[in-house]
Amino acid sequence: MADELALVVGLGNPGPKYEGNRHNVGFLVLDELAARVGGKFKAHKAGAEILEGRLSGHRLVLAKPRTFMNLSGGPVAGAANFFKTPPAAIIVIHDELDLPYGVVRLKLGGGDNGHNGLRSITKSLGTKDYHRIRFGVDRPPGRMDPADYVLRDFSTPERKTLAFELDRTADAVESLLTDGLEAAQNKFH
Repeated sequence: MADELALVVGLGNPGPKYEGNRHNVGFLVLDELAARVGGKFKAHKAGAEILEGRLSGHRLVLAKPRTFMNLSGGPVAGAANFFKTPPAAIIVIHDELDLPYGVVRLKLGGGDNGHNGLRSITKSLGTKDYHRIRFGVDRPPGRMDPADYVLRDFSTPERKTLAFELDRTADAVESLLTDGLEAAQNKFH
């Protein structure tokens, strides 16, 4: 991603009620990245909690939208405009129902696959051409509504490996920044 500023967005819902939810995995990965950057998030006029820093020699802005997931697009577009970040330099980290728990997949562009946070971002940016890092949360059991499932905390067995999986996903972000998409895909797929 050259030396341009990267905007790394973690998707989630604000507030303590949602902290451990599967839907908040983007926020959880950003917390790991913030620990690596060495800083604290601060409220920003773009409508997100922002942390500016460097990671593996790359300039970046970490952003957690302060809106609910389905309205993430406004804060993401606001941060992209403020920091003059083109869509190709935006990385969005989000939960993915169609991947087994802990599986990480990277891609550039594509559809929203029913993910309302991605739909909102695509609409606000006016393009699908931004990077996505998808963190598998698996399908809900039985006939459980997917919306209810993603708003539940990770299960006890999942929590046993969650710190490792979040660390590995943060590694994928670093690899994308340092090595580019194809090399990062080869390493993490």
